[in-house]
Amino acid sequence: MVNHHQQQELHHPAMDDLVNLLTKANNDLTFVQNRLEKEFHQTYPHNANPLMLVSRMKKIQEDLSILKDQCRHLLAAKQDLIDKARTTLVGNRNLLQRMKASSGIPSTSFDDPTYTNFNQIIDEWIAQVRSKTGDKHDSDSQDINQLLFSTIVQSS
Repeated sequence: MVNHHQQQELHHPAMDDLVNLLTKANNDLTFVQNRLEKEFHQTYPHNANPLMLVSRMKKIQEDLSILKDQCRHLLAAKQDLIDKARTTLVGNRNLLQRMKASSGIPSTSFDDPTYTNFNQIIDEWIAQVRSKTGDKHDSDSQDINQLLFSTIVQSS
């Protein structure tokens, strides 16, 4: 066992002062922590931690940026699909009419229902997008996907 005299040799008085100072600092920090937690619980009910909310908001902003990029890619791919479908359908329709004419089959005066429905769907979609953006131009040269994207971004 270590006697009292040997304990005093192990602890210098300056060390005792440092230990006391650190103990007091620890107690003060614990008091401040408890006080802040109490104020947070009173100010932010349901355990809403403002730091966690800020962190979540930053994450949402990052995710939104990623989603905007993905929307641009998706809209570009959709526009490409619509353009290719329209080109293929018009080309096939024209080829069918020429084949009918060259083989002597009388051409019907009404449009192909599939072609008509396809154009109607595309035209309704364009009108809907234009109505949301307030764009009154009817030019096909305008990028409808960009109008749709701007509407999506503005409403978010």
